[in-house]
Amino acid sequence: DVQLVESGGGSVQAGGSLRLSCAASGYSSYYCLGWFRQPPGKEREWVASISFKGRTIYYATSVNGRFTISRDNAEKTLSLQMNSLKPEDTATYFCAAASTTSCSYYPSQTEFSGWGQGTQVTVS
Repeated sequence: DVQLVESGGGSVQAGGSLRLSCAASGYSSYYCLGWFRQPPGKEREWVASISFKGRTIYYATSVNGRFTISRDNAEKTLSLQMNSLKPEDTATYFCAAASTTSCSYYPSQTEFSGWGQGTQVTVS
């Protein structure tokens, strides 16, 4: 079974930075990995995705240019560097493992079969 554990969330002032990490196990390293977030009172939304070798990377327009997704396949970790944070970035952030090797732009959540428990990010 896929196991994903996020860390690195916290509270930060607007304009600040945070780095989220996700430790993954029980999945094929060849699969697409991604980050989603769920703002308070809203539905979960996709943030970014990265393919196995990092040759394909997609970002939601709301975070493009501010967030950077990366992965270390040897360590089986996924990261999300978040800079220039805004109050609207406040959300619970989830890492996810897709069921396919290819990443989609604005993917459906059904394309992801493994989910972490989430980590809270609060920007004030």
